[in-house]
Amino acid sequence: MELRSLKYFVAVVEEKSITKAAARLCIAQPPLTRQIKNLEDELGVTLFERGTRPIKTSEVGEYFYQYAVQILTLTAHAKTMVGRYKIKNTAIRIGYVGSLFYWKLPEIIDHLRKNISGIKIELVECGTRDQVEALKIGKIDMGFGRLGISDPSIRRTILEREKLLLAVHRDHPLTKYQKEGIYLSQVLNEIIYIYPNAPKPSFSTFIQGLFSELDLIPQNLKEVREIHMALGLVSSGEGVCIIPKSASAIGIQNLKFLPILDEEAYSPITLAYRSIDNNEYIQQILEYMSDF
Repeated sequence: MELRSLKYFVAVVEEKSITKAAARLCIAQPPLTRQIKNLEDELGVTLFERGTRPIKTSEVGEYFYQYAVQILTLTAHAKTMVGRYKIKNTAIRIGYVGSLFYWKLPEIIDHLRKNISGIKIELVECGTRDQVEALKIGKIDMGFGRLGISDPSIRRTILEREKLLLAVHRDHPLTKYQKEGIYLSQVLNEIIYIYPNAPKPSFSTFIQGLFSELDLIPQNLKEVREIHMALGLVSSGEGVCIIPKSASAIGIQNLKFLPILDEEAYSPITLAYRSIDNNEYIQQILEYMSDF
């Protein structure tokens, strides 16, 4: 089975027309029709319902289409990665989650630039959820994130389990627990701002999962765009917010930060890279990362 046949088949399914598919592929209609017929003969099935306008995919054709798309996508990914592998003096593209600039990320990047000779580092802002796909297609080579998204083609190392804090207004009654700390079960009736409201999974879904893991049901979760908005609302006397410890350095006024005592209340900071990567630059970076 040729990849060309799969490409032709996918085009016909998506365009629902031999004429439009042929135009998209820049070929004449007769050879396209022959390719589809040859593919059906090879598979021993009918991929399209005959006599329908627009062209309708048969049940087995729809099933086969899902696999055809995956094969073509993986083939494109493989070509991209081989091309990247052949380049000796390429840059290392590092994806990052913005909140990690309050953590040790600037120090780490500076350390890598100063101590790995002959390497150019490019930084790409990229949410943890998007880093998996970005790694697969070669948009980035490593990713620093906060979520434990699993994928067999990606290796993930936990660099730190960063404790979470509860941000409250300085006049909030809960500030009496600033020294000894507080359990999440004590804030279930508070307005709790979570962030971001970006595509899921995200830090907001992580916080929701944390409550679920503890068998707790918060009564008033409110999702906002990003951490600065959440903390700004809290500094105005509106509710509370759960943040990673390093984010307390943001410096918004009127805030107090309370330690959260639940053992599960931490945010894993992860380093992700492709499982198949074993080039010298990746290994050097991993060795340097072991010092942090």
